[in-house]
Amino acid sequence: MPATLSATKTRAALRTSARISAEMLLVLLMSAVVLWIMGQMWSVVWPLVVALLLTTLTWPVTRLLRRYGWPPALAASAVTLLFLLVAAGIVVLIVVPVTSQSGALATGVVDGIKQVREWAAGPPLNIGNEQVTSVLDSAIARIQDSVGSIVTATVTGVGAVANGLITTVLAVFLMFFFLKDGPRFLPWLTSQLPGRLAVDVPTVAARGWDTLGAFVRSQAFVGLLDAVFIGLGLWIVGVPLVLPLAVLTFVTAFVPIVGALFAGLVAVLITLVSNGPTDALIVLAIIVAVQQLEGNVFQPMVQSRGLGLHAGVILLAVTLGGSLAGIVGSLLAVPVAALIAVVWNYLREQLSDPPRGPETDAAVPPREPETDAAVPPREPETDAAVPAQEPA
Repeated sequence: MPATLSATKTRAALRTSARISAEMLLVLLMSAVVLWIMGQMWSVVWPLVVALLLTTLTWPVTRLLRRYGWPPALAASAVTLLFLLVAAGIVVLIVVPVTSQSGALATGVVDGIKQVREWAAGPPLNIGNEQVTSVLDSAIARIQDSVGSIVTATVTGVGAVANGLITTVLAVFLMFFFLKDGPRFLPWLTSQLPGRLAVDVPTVAARGWDTLGAFVRSQAFVGLLDAVFIGLGLWIVGVPLVLPLAVLTFVTAFVPIVGALFAGLVAVLITLVSNGPTDALIVLAIIVAVQQLEGNVFQPMVQSRGLGLHAGVILLAVTLGGSLAGIVGSLLAVPVAALIAVVWNYLREQLSDPPRGPETDAAVPPREPETDAAVPPREPETDAAVPAQEPA
């Protein structure tokens, strides 16, 4: 006889499934509301996030200065000034060599265009000058027809640059205040929260801070590896502007995927106009190989060790963040996933029962009753106090 389903167990399973589904829907609804509020406050949230990431990068130097007796304001000011000098030095390392060789690069671009036209005029394409001229005329006509769109895009780009400058200035000021008053934040937060929250929230905040620091350090290490390997390959091939390209690779490594594509495109273009198509293909192969190692080996391994996340989780987080929010989503996907893991692990610690089983029985020796352990055995008072007498 085949076993029949129990109506009681089936109803109980359906009720449990419905209750769990309703609770999950409420959690998802609350998450959507929080994300919507953050989107409405993004002009404030984004500089705050950038400032936190910069603070995790500069806090070790500030902590070292404060250990040597520097006042908090002086240490924060010195580190902020040092950060601005380093940022300005990076810009100089990139801009000055490019500006000094701009004439040679412009000549190389013109020569490259001529080579492309000569190659296109030969077999198998056999594109003549008349066809090239007609293509240029049609391109100019399309540009003239889309002048309004170009102006709109230019205004939008100018607005984006202005917003970026405002975000940068605000993030630097917030970084200074975080470096100056950061250690006082958790005690203040503890005093403001009631009951159990006064313990839980500061603990999660401290663990999240450590996680953000691990993310920034691991990202900087991966960027350094990219810059070293790609710079070495460019130097072997004989590409000009090796140092600016290596510095650009390191800086753009903090923006996953898009930063690597941008730095690689710049390196390939400079190689094309200076060394020719053969060296450009070699540089392209070097960049693709290094980026594959960085994306599939270096970054998952380093970040999985520093953040406590599996390499597959990191790859999926970057993919999901990029598909949801573009460049910003790719940049914040890994730290957000790590922070979610921190909160989840803390909740598991608080909601889990203490382990019980053979291990706990073996670790804790059995205890005797308190009276037997604390009070030594005593003989009867008469026998202990009165010595035995022999008969007279």
